[in-house]
Amino acid sequence: MQTKVLYLSDLKFNLETWKRELRFHFNEMDTFQEKLEEIASREFGMKAMVPLEQFQNRIMIEKDAISKLMHRCKAKMKNINHADFDEEIDGRLQNEQSTLRDDMKQYIKMHYELKEEMMNYFLKWL
Repeated sequence: MQTKVLYLSDLKFNLETWKRELRFHFNEMDTFQEKLEEIASREFGMKAMVPLEQFQNRIMIEKDAISKLMHRCKAKMKNINHADFDEEIDGRLQNEQSTLRDDMKQYIKMHYELKEEMMNYFLKWL
């Protein structure tokens, strides 16, 4: 039982860390959206507007992905909080964790690629 308590504690730590990171990224996307609106108000023309609209679409997609990952983290946390401590660690929780971990890794990679592209765009137009 002690092993399971430690294992679940580690899973909770990962989930809480991911939830904080996701909230930060969600707020960061709001900040980027504000900067895009600032660029749009300057009327730079089509050279600035085409990528701006693409970034706005990508922000909406990213915020949707964040919401879905956040929901999965919350659902996972609920499962952990209702775990049967007498049950053997059968790998079910670990397999679910691995899938979520892989999805978080992929999301974070894509987030930082988008962020780098947007920062380059901001350097050009701000």
